[in-house]
Amino acid sequence: MVSSLDRAVLVTGASRGIGRACALDLARRGFQVFAGVRDEADGRALAAASPAITPLPLDVTKPNDIAAAADAVDAGTADRGLWGLVNNAGMVVGGPLEYLPLPALREQFEVNVIGQLALTQALLPDLRRARGRIVNMSSVSGRVSSAFSGAYSASKFALEALSDALRRELRPSGVDVVVIQPGAFRTDIWATARDRARRLSGGLPAAARRHYGQVLDAIDDVRAPDGAGDPGQVARVVARALTRRRPRTRYVVGADARLGVLASVLLPDRVLDAVLAFRNRAPPAKR
Repeated sequence: MVSSLDRAVLVTGASRGIGRACALDLARRGFQVFAGVRDEADGRALAAASPAITPLPLDVTKPNDIAAAADAVDAGTADRGLWGLVNNAGMVVGGPLEYLPLPALREQFEVNVIGQLALTQALLPDLRRARGRIVNMSSVSGRVSSAFSGAYSASKFALEALSDALRRELRPSGVDVVVIQPGAFRTDIWATARDRARRLSGGLPAAARRHYGQVLDAIDDVRAPDGAGDPGQVARVVARALTRRRPRTRYVVGADARLGVLASVLLPDRVLDAVLAFRNRAPPAKR
């Protein structure tokens, strides 16, 4: 195990959910934690929860925020460098690809892919000094693409590809890259996805309602599944990725994620299509 003593980590998307759980868990383990937040109140709450946490205003789609965060990390770590970057910030765009507004697809990639790489680029000098680690928060959706979550899945597939390339490019520098692939967990991402889906569906043409009416209704009311796990489970795996001397390149977290990955490996595409269609079937129309 790698000692957390005097090691610094930056966690993005730390306001709530998995990111907040990671920041608190790493602080308890003795890490110096920089917590990227978009809301000052969330930052104050994290700082009050642990003196080891320093909140940073950070929207990964804003170059000025990224530059300021990099300066703060550089000043706060000095010659030690940054041991860990946990690229957790993300969002979900759902809906049928046939009618998905292209600006929504671009936003999906700006947050989940381009923003992740932009922040990584800015912090690599500090990561090189520490011979540290990059932990990218992917998803089981980065392995299995389901109907009506194509934009989100595409962004996670892209993050997986970037992670593999970065790991191979950075190998000579001693900087490692690890991917976390969670399944469903109880976080606010479900509520924000639901709100965004309702806004998007309100602007769709009448034809979209004719073709996908029941599906759109289901997406507009999407909620965490009954079996969704606690975010602390993911936080513990992130800590493992940061502290093991030789971490895995990928960690699948949650029974549903493990089942999804296994199905994607074992089942022919047409069979997997049928399984996913049955699982995601729209509810009967209400009368």
